[in-house]
Amino acid sequence: MKKLTFTLLIFFISQSVFAADQTIEMLNKLGKEHMVYSKKIVNVNVGDTVFWKSTTPGHNVEFIKGGGVPEGVEKFRSSVSKDAEYRFEIPGIYAYWCTPHKGMGMIGFVVVGGNKSNLESIKKIKYLGKSKKIAAELISSL
Repeated sequence: MKKLTFTLLIFFISQSVFAADQTIEMLNKLGKEHMVYSKKIVNVNVGDTVFWKSTTPGHNVEFIKGGGVPEGVEKFRSSVSKDAEYRFEIPGIYAYWCTPHKGMGMIGFVVVGGNKSNLESIKKIKYLGKSKKIAAELISSL
């Protein structure tokens, strides 16, 4: 019994030490930028969770339809002005935006497991307004 308890303790400690969960704030302003996520690109491992914090009201997170996520990923759209979280189980690039502010350039990317196999479909997304320019800059840095 002591051996099992010790093994479980080590397992849980190692999980918290090696976890790469990320928190991203949804903001009205960051420096000179308006309607932004605090981090535009995050890298996580398969099984990690990203938390989007509703720091200022009026924002949400929506995976971009039409090639914005790896194959097999279901649609995801959080409620406006609410914290959100998503556990990433499928490797690849996930493109997301704030539904009300996508035309203002409020977009971001999560790269899961270092896998960029769906990069070409990410490039083909029909970004709107200011998101076109911001997406091009972010994609070039992926």
